[in-house]
Amino acid sequence: MRSSSSTPARPSSRLLPLFLLFIGGALLGLSSNLAKQAGEARLEPFAFLTWSIVGATAILLLVAAWRRSLPPMQSYTVRYYFIAAFVGVVGSNFIFFAAIPHVGASFVALMITLPPLLTYVGALILRMEAFQFIRAVGVMSALTGAAVLAAKQLAAPEANVFWTLLVLLGPVLLAIGNIYRTLRWPAGVSAQALAPGMLIAATLMLLLAALLPGQSLALPPDGSQAVALIVMQAFVFAAQFHILFLLQKIGGPVLLSLLGSVGAVIAVPVAIYLQNEAPPPGLFTSVALIAIGVGLVACGQAKATARGSAKPKPVVASR
Repeated sequence: MRSSSSTPARPSSRLLPLFLLFIGGALLGLSSNLAKQAGEARLEPFAFLTWSIVGATAILLLVAAWRRSLPPMQSYTVRYYFIAAFVGVVGSNFIFFAAIPHVGASFVALMITLPPLLTYVGALILRMEAFQFIRAVGVMSALTGAAVLAAKQLAAPEANVFWTLLVLLGPVLLAIGNIYRTLRWPAGVSAQALAPGMLIAATLMLLLAALLPGQSLALPPDGSQAVALIVMQAFVFAAQFHILFLLQKIGGPVLLSLLGSVGAVIAVPVAIYLQNEAPPPGLFTSVALIAIGVGLVACGQAKATARGSAKPKPVVASR
């Protein structure tokens, strides 16, 4: 008799990671465009990010309390929250939000497609993922699409070299976060508890940073539009980070890293057609390569899941 461990995964379990990937990517794309709207409403990127994270933290804490799944506060989980918050929330999002007024929401959204290669290489080095040719080709395709876009942006006559290059640091932080959250996932702690724990740490870091010279949490004088945007972004962040941990748990760091690619496919048309941004140079070539990459990685993930080998390796909390 065949053992239960070799039973192929049900279609619903194979489709769940891809469903979460699409929803999470859509939220990420929406976040980029809300950040652009916040800039047009004269809301400073730091204030927008901080108050949005404060709101998202409150939302997830209420949900966790209702589910009786509040984040544990042992020393090793607190360390996990702060490291994950810096690389996956505070550092990366501040770079992206601050850069959008200088390089555009569509360019930032497409640069968030870079983490897959860095995540995949890191996961292979750390033996968190088995090498799979189809996924490697997919990641390289997505990376090539992002590289084409970056090269075209730098070659443009009015290119802002500083902000263009700074944006590239954001994907590095995201890739580190993708690997760290899986590698150091506290044993026995649910995704529902980890998401608000990470956002509590992010909130504390941002509020402390507000005490530094040159930072302000002030809202514009006519702040009704700013408040509306903050509330919308808070709900987007709450859903986005909740899905992030769920997808991390069931899909692993490499599939998770494709959130940026999916988000770009959604964010770029919104920025161009609804916010009247000029299309970035090399847009269509880049989008085609990124779409091919997402399809190949998703195909590889589905095949691995069907064989029962796609789950990330068990991790042990660092105490």
